Amino acid sequence: MRQIHTTSFASERRGPVDGFLLIAVLSLAGTLFNPAAAATICVNTRGDGGCMSSIQAAVNAAAPNDAIRVAPGKYAETVLIGKPLSLIGAGASSTIIDANGQDTGVNVDGLDHSGLADVSISGFTVENAKFEGIVITNASGVTVSGNRVVHNNANLGAGVCPGLPNWETLEGFDCGEGIHLSGVDHSTIANNAVSDNAGGILLSDDTGATHDNLITGNTVRNNPYDCGITLASHPPAPVTGATAAFGVFHNTIADNESSGNGVAIEGAGAGVGIFASAPGTQSYGNVVVHNRLTGNGLPGVTLHSHTPGQNLRDNAILGNFIAGNGADTEDAATPGTTGINVFGVSAASGTLISQNVIKREQIGIAANTPAQVDAHLNDLEVHGLGVDNLGDGTVQATQNWWGCSGGPGANGCSGVDGGGVITAPALTRPFHSH
Repeated sequence: MRQIHTTSFASERRGPVDGFLLIAVLSLAGTLFNPAAAATICVNTRGDGGCMSSIQAAVNAAAPNDAIRVAPGKYAETVLIGKPLSLIGAGASSTIIDANGQDTGVNVDGLDHSGLADVSISGFTVENAKFEGIVITNASGVTVSGNRVVHNNANLGAGVCPGLPNWETLEGFDCGEGIHLSGVDHSTIANNAVSDNAGGILLSDDTGATHDNLITGNTVRNNPYDCGITLASHPPAPVTGATAAFGVFHNTIADNESSGNGVAIEGAGAGVGIFASAPGTQSYGNVVVHNRLTGNGLPGVTLHSHTPGQNLRDNAILGNFIAGNGADTEDAATPGTTGINVFGVSAASGTLISQNVIKREQIGIAANTPAQVDAHLNDLEVHGLGVDNLGDGTVQATQNWWGCSGGPGANGCSGVDGGGVITAPALTRPFHSH
């Protein structure tokens, strides 16, 4: 068999035949080794002009990495995605997935399609599903952006959710919320409007670890029965065969507005909640930064560990505006409306609270955990207690602004209650005026 040496092409003068041979070889190599170009499939309600009339039919027909463009209209269906693709609506105001009577509006199903990655969903209203508007399981590199997710969790009644899929644990009281990630990593939920569901956006670990995700630029309002944004570690679903919780960790909650959530019943939901639900569960190393958290039923940011043997460590609450939220309840109760509550039966060590503005609360920061809580460079402009230490741990609360230049307890300043709170030195003007 004749051998072709690549050095000969560079060192020998080629004639016309040799040149054509090289072009043919390169062309053949491109055919063999380059992936086929992605196609675009169109959908409209009439199914004309070469388009399909059903979004699901287009998904079924798509090859991996294809784009599906959906024209304005109302599409009465549920959409299941098990391959990498882009699903692009014409805009949330005009392109509607009406999942009335269906379990979900959009289901990015990596639980049944192992290795699922690189799915994008944008430009839709997703409404009226029995459970989640958009649910993502066991997938990586998913982007959900520019959607409106409203009026889902329709099966919820009297605090229970009949028919909820058996892979979902501890979600019977909220039907899984508007957008739900479980077993999801390196994904982005951005610039969505999430309202009038039972709860807003949920990150849990029922089916796998949920980590290294970005939740940013979302407006999460008026979800009455749960938090605006929840990071909750749950016991693993039986379908996984696991015996230990996978964990919710290294997620970033940034630049969202979360307001008016969890107000239907007492203690229903926070602006942002970070929770460990049972022994062995773990919600750690998450960052809540530059959010606006107002008028929620529980404190603006709420951290809960209710039993020993949980991991609620190394969470950071940074640069948020927090105002007008509720008191915490039950074993995590605070004695008044509260900006941030750190409640940890298991030591919530490594908690950092910094550069937040907290207003219109009776308590700026409440702590009840055996670990040290670090709170520095916050503007505690509350009418009551800047820091209330309800537990046996310490609170390092130096370099905060207490509402006046005299420091905590001075006339016109917020105060301190409980032992183990270290406040000196204090700022003499608001941190955000520096």
